[in-house]
Amino acid sequence: MSNLSINPERLWDELMETAAIGATPKGGICRLTLTDLDRQVRDWFKARCEALGCRVTVDDMGVMFARREGSADVPPIALGSHLDTQPTGGKFDGVLGVLAALEALRTLHEAGYQTHAPIEVVNWTNEEGSRFAPAMVASGVFAKVFERDWAVARQDRAGATFGAALEAIGYRGREGCGEHPLSAFFELHIEQGPILEAERKDIGVVTGVQAMRWYEATLTGQDAHTGATPMHLRKNALLGTARIIERIEAIGQAHKPGVATVGLIENRPNSPNVVPGEVFFMVDLRHPDDAALDTMEAALETSVHEIAEPLGLGVAFQKIWHQPSVRFNPDCVAAVRRGAELSGFSTRDMVSGAGHDAAYVSRVAPAAMVFVPCLGGVSHNEAEFSSKEQCAAGAQVLLQAVLDFDRQLAERGKSRA
Repeated sequence: MSNLSINPERLWDELMETAAIGATPKGGICRLTLTDLDRQVRDWFKARCEALGCRVTVDDMGVMFARREGSADVPPIALGSHLDTQPTGGKFDGVLGVLAALEALRTLHEAGYQTHAPIEVVNWTNEEGSRFAPAMVASGVFAKVFERDWAVARQDRAGATFGAALEAIGYRGREGCGEHPLSAFFELHIEQGPILEAERKDIGVVTGVQAMRWYEATLTGQDAHTGATPMHLRKNALLGTARIIERIEAIGQAHKPGVATVGLIENRPNSPNVVPGEVFFMVDLRHPDDAALDTMEAALETSVHEIAEPLGLGVAFQKIWHQPSVRFNPDCVAAVRRGAELSGFSTRDMVSGAGHDAAYVSRVAPAAMVFVPCLGGVSHNEAEFSSKEQCAAGAQVLLQAVLDFDRQLAERGKSRA
């Protein structure tokens, strides 16, 4: 249906409207999952969907489904992303996928277009993992990667559990997470990298997601007075961490196109005249090839112990998350490619360097992703930016991809009749 077009102005206005919920002084958003700000944006989303006549349901992990009925009694085609952000997040990561899906649904509603399958917009809970680690917890439960009891017991840094926070905002539904059948899932997202912008391509046709693993490490030495303790007599956890970070950088350089990075670092005690006795940090390894990631992991584990032990440091090291590489469904990928072609946009096939809910959903339903460029490849940052035209292009391709896949489902239904 090439004559169906989303409304770019409306999409942009709603992106800016929701950006006010949790707005930061630097122009970004801090809207952590299962906080009152998360409740506010969920209420906003629910009201917009119900205004279109959609039925909104919520599962017991807080995942929201807004359904527009189709003509056939088949599982829905879902599209969406997430509304939670990083502590210093931007206006587009996650929320673009949800609001573009809402705009696609609104376009169908205004045109009176009847799809074969029901169409649903999804808001996944805790995609970011910034409050409750690891990332993509709800979609992981949906795909049976995580047990629900384990997931709701995740704690934030203040000791609050996922389950208690979900109850507190009033978004624990009755349906069991993972009981909701899907015919397919399409997700629109900013690229979170510089490739599309550098190559002047409009749309990324995402064929898969690289493998990734997260680790928690704690190095324990001994607190001591900095002025009275010479460097060579210290059991300095921060020194050990610095040397490990250098080794991690070398591991990444040796295994390109993989990456090895260090995220959160906590120094205890944090005092200018006390030798750090304990440091907690997180390590992120990623690679398109699972076997190469195994090699990187082995090098990491060896490095941590090789560096820590001669410095007299104790080590607590554990893997907290493992996502194998993902290859998206060929029919869904083809639908995205045809949607971009029909809409007149240039494309590039690519593998996502970041994890997304679609990666887990792909284990239980056909899935694919659409990428749009992001200025300078910057994301998870208050400065992240995609233009009105880029957002609109992604939303238009998302709509066309869903309509293409819906046509495939209708044709299969006729052939079986």
